[in-house]
Amino acid sequence: QLDLVESGGGSVQAGGSLRLSCVASGSRYVSNCMGWFRQAPGKEREGVGVIDNQGTINYADFVKGRFTISQDNAKRTLYLQMNNLKPEDSAMYYCAADRSRSVCYSGAWLQSYDMDYWGIGTLVTISS
Repeated sequence: QLDLVESGGGSVQAGGSLRLSCVASGSRYVSNCMGWFRQAPGKEREGVGVIDNQGTINYADFVKGRFTISQDNAKRTLYLQMNNLKPEDSAMYYCAADRSRSVCYSGAWLQSYDMDYWGIGTLVTISS
């Protein structure tokens, strides 16, 4: 079992930055692929980026160098640094984990993939 708790969301103006955090608790052996996902009102959930247990990171194309995933293994915390935010980045952001490391390489995580464990999300609102 794995519990994920996100924090760091908020409201900022376009061009601003936010850093989201996701703290994991529970088994260390079920989070071989972790990542950030987002869902805007009326839209499908989409993957932002994933990191495997070796530290390899993959990003969605729309990130375009604006977002950075990092982790602090000692604190069991996953981060998402978001810079140059745009109104279209407004969404609920979720942290998720999957037992299978291969998920990080499948490409399936980009669109509505049902990871094994999910946090409750943190809301990001960007005003123009």
